[in-house]
Amino acid sequence: MNSNQSQSFNRRDGALVVAHIVFAFVALLLGGIAGLLQSVVRGGMYTLPGGIGYYQLLTAHGVLMALVFTTYFIIGFLYSGVSKTMGGELLPLTHRLGWAGFVLMSLGTLIDVVMILLNKASVLYTFYAPLKASPYFYIGLALVVVGSWLSGFGIFYHYMYWKKTHRGKLSPLFGFMAVCTMLLWQIATIGVAVEVLVQLIPWSFGWTEKINVMLSRTLFWYFGHPLVYFWLLPAYICWYVIIPKIIGGKIFSDALARMSFILLLLFSIPVGFHHQLTEPGISPLWKFIQVVLTFMVVVPSLMTAFSLFASFESAGRAKGARGLFGWVKLLPWKDVRFFAPFMGMLVFIPAGAGGIVNASNQMNVVVHNTLWVTGHFHLTVATSVALTFFGITYWLIPAVTNRLLTPRINRLGIIQTVIWCVGMLFMSGAMHTVGLLGSPRRTAYTTYGDHPDAVLWMPYYAAMAIGGIILFIALALMIYNVVALLRAPNGYTEYPIGEAAEPEEATPRYLERWKVWIALTVVLILFAYTIPVMDMFGHASTQSPGYVTW
Repeated sequence: MNSNQSQSFNRRDGALVVAHIVFAFVALLLGGIAGLLQSVVRGGMYTLPGGIGYYQLLTAHGVLMALVFTTYFIIGFLYSGVSKTMGGELLPLTHRLGWAGFVLMSLGTLIDVVMILLNKASVLYTFYAPLKASPYFYIGLALVVVGSWLSGFGIFYHYMYWKKTHRGKLSPLFGFMAVCTMLLWQIATIGVAVEVLVQLIPWSFGWTEKINVMLSRTLFWYFGHPLVYFWLLPAYICWYVIIPKIIGGKIFSDALARMSFILLLLFSIPVGFHHQLTEPGISPLWKFIQVVLTFMVVVPSLMTAFSLFASFESAGRAKGARGLFGWVKLLPWKDVRFFAPFMGMLVFIPAGAGGIVNASNQMNVVVHNTLWVTGHFHLTVATSVALTFFGITYWLIPAVTNRLLTPRINRLGIIQTVIWCVGMLFMSGAMHTVGLLGSPRRTAYTTYGDHPDAVLWMPYYAAMAIGGIILFIALALMIYNVVALLRAPNGYTEYPIGEAAEPEEATPRYLERWKVWIALTVVLILFAYTIPVMDMFGHASTQSPGYVTW
């Protein structure tokens, strides 16, 4: 075993990691409260007291849970793995960049929360123009993005230093994947940074009268779809690198894991148009091209599924499993560190199938503006990603704080995972079904004048509300477990980094030629976006003043 893996986690690095993780769960709790209220209001079970708007809750829920919780957790997790696998501690500059990023992001988040609570930014999770928020909301978003860039630069610097001091050596798999994840984030956020700084802030201050709506939405979705993979890649890191160690097995293939991340980097960014298939102003040809590129992402996803279950079966066979599925019985089902991420993997199967529906031109027309899309979103991010992050938490906090995962917390973690899955079955299942019946997303409770179709949707809204209540119970239990982990008995907890099975051939060195992969990514982006974006500057009809409808 690597000597760095057998040592206690660096205390200074642990403080940085814990700060990110705790902030993430505070955001999750606040966003969960907004989500609970949102679900019971949409279900017609509760009327909000004066001064609180449904769309205010929707914005808070989306921003805090989908943006703040995920970004903080991911950065904390990546910093922990980089520290553990690439030298045993973060470099001084890496450490400073990590804290600087944390402070900037926190300042931006606090500004945004205040603007949302003051009802000056009820522009939904996607902050779509021509809905216009306070300029300070957009400034807060800009601070969050710039802060995350500083954190990413810290990881890049640490990786480059490691490569410089270990010439000719293959970088640790976790470090490689961390760089790939933050590289995807840095490239993707360029779109939303341009939108916020060049369009939204001057427009919201009144310095410009109108905004190019088509361009702003295109810049957002240039960022919005790779954002999904920014959430997924850290979950994949856990599935590829951490889970094999927890189940007592080996990483099936180091080379396959690296190649899947490179393919996700290449094909996750130039695909934003599949979120805009129903919008005018974009040529059907360019929509078609980006849909094709979207389906390319299926390849690394299937590679990941193959690799994971190969690791599971290999571990089981090594322990003496017999028969076609005998290895299933030997998986550590009573270990929450495995059980929670595995349930996330399982849910990712229908979630991925739903994604194929969303990206298909004809089928997208059926489901585009319905609750089906919201249900899909809650399967991918709120289940596959969230459950994996929860599973990581059960060993990450003990590992970086030198505490122990007690049998009681482990048992509560299993219960929490089951409750979360049950709640999501009710909520997401109802969303998918009523979405196929035509119920729109992004709307508050309404019977549309007791229209016969809308009346038939009401039982599904009630099921969504029941699911939301169950999910909030699971969330509250998760917060309790996080507090319990921070106060658990002192002791050594291993940071579980898996080892690759003995390869027949060495991992190809070209997988770490970042200049090549970045250049290919840029070429694909320029190919997919240059001509459509140039066309958008010629559409005077897409210029719009701002609207405040709340």
